[in-house]
Amino acid sequence: MPGCEGGHFVAPTIFSNVTNDMKIAQEEIFGPVLSIIRYHDVEEAVAMANDTIYGLAAGVWTRDVNKAYAIAGRLQAGVVWINDWHMLRNDAPFGGYKQSGIGREMGKYSLDAYTQLKHVHTSMVPELEKRKWYQVLFSRLHAMMKK
Repeated sequence: MPGCEGGHFVAPTIFSNVTNDMKIAQEEIFGPVLSIIRYHDVEEAVAMANDTIYGLAAGVWTRDVNKAYAIAGRLQAGVVWINDWHMLRNDAPFGGYKQSGIGREMGKYSLDAYTQLKHVHTSMVPELEKRKWYQVLFSRLHAMMKK
């Protein structure tokens, strides 16, 4: 690789004629690797993209941005790039679906891992009024079930 003589690196590699059942299509590869998988239509492409236990990132390349957004919404990936690849904003959440990670890094969502949410409900209604409310509710439900 010109300019990298004597260094330690992985040369960019392209695999063609890959099918979705191959290990290279099913694993997360962190490196300069591109697998070319043919598809017939968008439905098949989305199905193949989602047919994995991982879901870190996906990319959609098209001139039709509206179609790209529709496809992005259907992809089971934590990040979807449209007409770009590997660009991240500091304030945008980053993390995967399925077995590609739990939680999100970066942005305000990264703080969720350090918090525990709890819902606490307190009634300020006296017990008698509460019972009347339940009596009305359950008498209506009981009447509806008899019909």
